Parts: sequence; structure tokens; C-alpha cells
Amino acid sequence: MNKPGKKTKQQLFHPQNFHQGTYELEALTRTSAELADHLFINAYGNQTLDFSNPKAVLALNRALLKHYYHVDQWNIPEGFLCPPIPGRADYIHYLGDLLAQSNDEKRPNPSNIQGLDIGTGANLIYPLLGVSIQGWKLVGSESNPQALISAEKILNDNPSFQPKIELRAQLDASSIFESIIQKDEFYDFTLCNPPFHDSADTALDGSQRKTRNLTGKVNSKPTLNFGGQTSELWTAGGELAFIKKMIAESVGFKNQVYWFTSLVSKSKNLNTLGSLLKQAGVHSQKVIDMAQGNKKSRFLAWTFLDKKQQQSWRKFRWA
Repeated sequence: MNKPGKKTKQQLFHPQNFHQGTYELEALTRTSAELADHLFINAYGNQTLDFSNPKAVLALNRALLKHYYHVDQWNIPEGFLCPPIPGRADYIHYLGDLLAQSNDEKRPNPSNIQGLDIGTGANLIYPLLGVSIQGWKLVGSESNPQALISAEKILNDNPSFQPKIELRAQLDASSIFESIIQKDEFYDFTLCNPPFHDSADTALDGSQRKTRNLTGKVNSKPTLNFGGQTSELWTAGGELAFIKKMIAESVGFKNQVYWFTSLVSKSKNLNTLGSLLKQAGVHSQKVIDMAQGNKKSRFLAWTFLDKKQQQSWRKFRWA
């Protein structure tokens, strides 16, 4: 089994990730005919997609989810975050590795695994992938009412996923775990893709930069191909402040969660977060690297359970 973060030079993603090379556009078009409307032949004579076009990216996501992950119906409201599927799948694959490493290199029975997705969004992507790839049960929390309605519609439109996915409204937008994790509940992991910008201005700068890289054009008010609402893209203090709060709240649920995890987009934040985790009294912390092509990605994982508690957890939940 590959250790979390270990990757050969040829692999763009986790070894079990379907999306190692270029998209199989012909096969995807056979699965989802609408994708054909967004394909064209580039200057090199290759069939490709206009990745600067939000409608094209949305059609690609629908095709990928249907072709590889058995999600028959999927859509999101205009302006909400349209997630890049390969990177989201990587997080799920590496979480599976983390659980296996915590269980003497044996994958726990997936029917016994329950995870919590913080801020599941309008796209419901992590619960869908968690069920399809790993067979886990997941709870998705969301504070944005419109996003929650969209996630509920996706779940209603895909009845095969309903037995393993539950959605919960986070009524206090300033809270993360509180009011979501109940007293009698246990989670084998949490996951989160926190808003990483610290203001609306820096979010706009990031959108302009991405638009410029994709199209070569400068746009003062870009329509970003992957979209994103305010709560999805930025928060006061950026991802550092958000994960700080997550760490602080996790102390109150230290015996109810095996692994707390969160994506960390900026590597410069790792030292600060690592120090905060030590101050919080965690037993173990890990940084799981997920290099995706030229992009470097990672998630931070921590647990308060000592070796004896971990052993008890494995015995009663994972056997």
C-alpha cells in the first residue's frame, strides 16, 4: 500500500485516482452527450475543452461524475463553486490511506466508517465521492441555505446515495463542529476545503489571475470558470483563521473524532498550525502531500486519541 504523500514521478494523482492523464473525452461524450457541444480541435489538432467557459466545465463535471462515480444527475446554481473532480477525488483516496495506516495497513470495513464534511457546499462533491470511491457514510454540514437546497436536490436526484449521505444545516455560521456533532456520535474523520482568501479583494485578484492564465486576457470582473460564492472563497483572516478556529473547536470533540483533517492551500501556514496543534494537546499530527500535476496540494490531519484510545477505537468501530 502506498503511504500518504508518496508518489512516483509519473503519477499526477493518487495511484487509484482515475484521472492520471488527459481526459478521455470520447468516452465521456458517449456517457454524457451534452459534453460534445463544448469540444473543439485546437491549433495542435487535438480535441479539447474550453476550460475558461463555466458551462463547459460544468458539462465536464457532469460527465466525469456520471462516467466514473455513478452520479446520474448533478447540477449547481449559477455562481456556486464548480469543483475540479480529480483533486477532490485525491483527498478521498488519501483519506482512505490514512485510515488504513491507522489500522495496521488494513482498510477498515467501509460500512463502519462515517465521516463529516464541513461546508459541503451546493455541489455535495465530497460525500458523493466518499460514497462512490470508498463506500463510506458521510454527514455534510452547510451554513448557506441556498447551497443546502442545492445539495438536497442532488441527493434527491440520486437515490442510490441517499442511504449513506445525511445533510445538516449549520445554523450558526460562526461555528464549525458545534451543533453539528451530537453527543452520542462518533466520526472516523472530518474533512474540509476551507475558504482560503482573506478578503473579497484578494478573492477577486485570484479570479483575475486565473482568468488571465486561462485566456491570456485581463478582465476586471471575471466570470471564473469554477465559480464560487463569498463563503466558499474567502473569510476574515483567510484559511489560517478558519483552521485555527477548527483546531480550537476540535478540542471539545477530541473523543468523538479519530482524525480531524483540512486542506491547507498555503504551505507557509503549516508551521503556525502545527504549533497550535501542539498547544491544543493533540497526540499526533500529519501533513499529507498531494502533488497534482504542477500544483502542490496537501491536507493537515490531527488526532487527540492516544495509542490505547486508538486501539479501542479500532476494536469497537473498525473490526
